[in-house]
Amino acid sequence: MKKRPLRTILILLDLMLQICLVSRAQLPTTSILTGAEQTEKYFPLLRGKKIALVANPTSQIRGIPLVDSLLHAGIQVVKVFGPEHGFRGNASNGATVSDSRDSLTSLAIVSLYGKKSMPSQQDLEGVDLIVFDIQDVGARFFTYIITLQRVMQACANFHKPLLILDRPNPNGFYVDGPVLEDSLRSGVGLQPIPIVHGMTMGEMAEMINGEGWLTNKVSCELQVIKNAGYTHSSRYILPVPPSPNLNTPESILLYPSLCLFEGTVISLGRGTHRPFTVLGAPPLAGKYAFQFLPVSIAGMSEHPLYQDTLCYGLDLQSYDLEALREKKQINLNWLFEFYRTYPQKEIFFDASRSKQIGNFDKLAGTPLLRKQIIDGVSEKDIRKSWEPALSQFKVKRKKYLLYPD
Repeated sequence: MKKRPLRTILILLDLMLQICLVSRAQLPTTSILTGAEQTEKYFPLLRGKKIALVANPTSQIRGIPLVDSLLHAGIQVVKVFGPEHGFRGNASNGATVSDSRDSLTSLAIVSLYGKKSMPSQQDLEGVDLIVFDIQDVGARFFTYIITLQRVMQACANFHKPLLILDRPNPNGFYVDGPVLEDSLRSGVGLQPIPIVHGMTMGEMAEMINGEGWLTNKVSCELQVIKNAGYTHSSRYILPVPPSPNLNTPESILLYPSLCLFEGTVISLGRGTHRPFTVLGAPPLAGKYAFQFLPVSIAGMSEHPLYQDTLCYGLDLQSYDLEALREKKQINLNWLFEFYRTYPQKEIFFDASRSKQIGNFDKLAGTPLLRKQIIDGVSEKDIRKSWEPALSQFKVKRKKYLLYPD
């Protein structure tokens, strides 16, 4: 029998694993109704109006794209705005998305992750109401809350009302991490909030308005269709991956802890079918037995870090997520471990070498965390340095909650 090359075997194993994990991700959460599912509460608000929709593949009503439901109900959708990864979700992380026309509905699609990040006055001409329906994952550096704020800014600037169809936050059960310093505002962090904010999109929108975070302190005319049967401690399995590289329930829960590695030379599995559940790099051969092979995957990672090169590190797919839920903290131990283990510490945080999406300081929201890891500061003292800003945010957050903790 002809032996298969190692690369082929690893790719086949990745594909088999992906099938198993995605099937788990499709399990319904029947006790919760999203805002979009409660059509009786908002369809009457849309009839007779020209609607612009801010949406992506997560914008669904029990498997049916929201745009199809609206059009089928005779609601006049005139335009769609797409965030990172595009309206149909087939653009890789960080890839520029161009304006286009949807092949299925013939609607004009305006990209908010390309030449512009905010709707222009011309984009909103003839629009009576903007409907925002995108699934978030509850981390500051996930770009959809940045899209939310910029859409709110446009609505306020050009006097257009915004209707948010709220969705549960799968990481809504805790609040943790350093609060973003104003000097580090960027495309991976815009609001002065911790890494894990514990809020839904609707709650975040209320906070953006209430705290005066829009330019010139303007306010967006806002209405939120709340989730039914949801609390922040609810266990919610997303029926649709929120982005191509967050394709399993495990990756979504690990994401707040692992995305910091985007600012290091450590791969977190982009270029495999299990991103954000594995960590590693080629120079760690001999230090770890587990290995994975990043390859080019269309729509996920066309040019991943360490493409076609074996990486050695940790497999976190079987990590005890219940322990994470109980502790209610991001896990810093993996950062400590990989910095300690990596042989060339002087390049560990070198974003130009890692060629990943983030500068570590921008992802962390502070330059202090990087310095603390280099200096060997204990986790206890690192967490102390997040105060009093973290506790102050928790108090502020309570003013805008639409659901109990």
